[in-house]
Amino acid sequence: MTRLDRLLLHVPRLRRLVLDREAFAAHCMRLQRELDENLERERNLRRELETSAGEIRALTAHCLRLQRELNENLERERSLGQKLETSAEEFTAHCVRLESELDGNLERERTLRRKLETSTEEARALTATAPGDASLHQRMRDDWDSRALSTPRYFIASGDQASTEESFFQSGEANIRDHIQSDLENICQGRDPGSMRVVEIGCGVGRLTKALAAIFGEVHAIDVSPEMIRLAGASVGALPNVRLYVNNGSDLSALPSSSFHFAFSFLVFQHIPEQSVIERYFREVHRVLVPGALFKFQVNGEAGPGRVPAGTWFGVTFSESQLRALAVRYGFEARYLEGIETQYLWVWFFKQ
Repeated sequence: MTRLDRLLLHVPRLRRLVLDREAFAAHCMRLQRELDENLERERNLRRELETSAGEIRALTAHCLRLQRELNENLERERSLGQKLETSAEEFTAHCVRLESELDGNLERERTLRRKLETSTEEARALTATAPGDASLHQRMRDDWDSRALSTPRYFIASGDQASTEESFFQSGEANIRDHIQSDLENICQGRDPGSMRVVEIGCGVGRLTKALAAIFGEVHAIDVSPEMIRLAGASVGALPNVRLYVNNGSDLSALPSSSFHFAFSFLVFQHIPEQSVIERYFREVHRVLVPGALFKFQVNGEAGPGRVPAGTWFGVTFSESQLRALAVRYGFEARYLEGIETQYLWVWFFKQ
């Protein structure tokens, strides 16, 4: 306070003015300090705000960078997933292809083995017995022609079965009921019998052929004897689903390959005196049947003498082990054998 101010205090009116001025000055100073403090705080807040904005910008940039990296990783993951799926599919396809090639190689090997075995057997048969086989086939044809010209029913059936033509064919129907109709599950394997093509080996005069034709769609019947086939033509040749053939006594060359659903032979192989002839029938039946089809036949299973009597009435005998070995050799599965060690040994060969 100046000297003038001290003097003015002694004047009441002026004294009030001096005091108000002092209070106003103090108030202004206080306001100035608050303003300075507020300005300082504002500067601090601006600095903090700028710092925060920089951090936010940095965080935003970092987040964007992380998002880009995440997107890139996801894209790489999708790409790797697709490559993995493709690789798995390619690996699976490769495995399937290898398995198929292996199956094909195994099948070719089995086929080559069968051909080799067949060729070996044929070579052995041709080397050892070719002339005899030719003469045997002719003897079989001549003998069965002679039987057909004399009393054919008695050489095919026996007893009362052969007494009349009616009883003769009725016996054939009974045989078909016993050995075919009772076994349709194995024979048809789910097929409609009316849609099936079947082969009968050694049909004679058609005793069984007639009954077979009443069940199956087509019956292709074969015999070595032209005279037997002539008589069969008179009895069953008019049936629209029957075909009759004369064969050479050892093969089925008149029939196409892989075209038949069932093959049957009854009381025929018991009259063939050479095993090699019967084996050729096994090979030929395998050729004409479709895969999985059944060849049901009879052979003589008795433990017969070492040599078969001369002629074409008594046939060779077979043991169970022989038949199972022949099944493997010619591509069959010998699933059932019935009547082992009897003259009427039934065999079920399923084509593999």
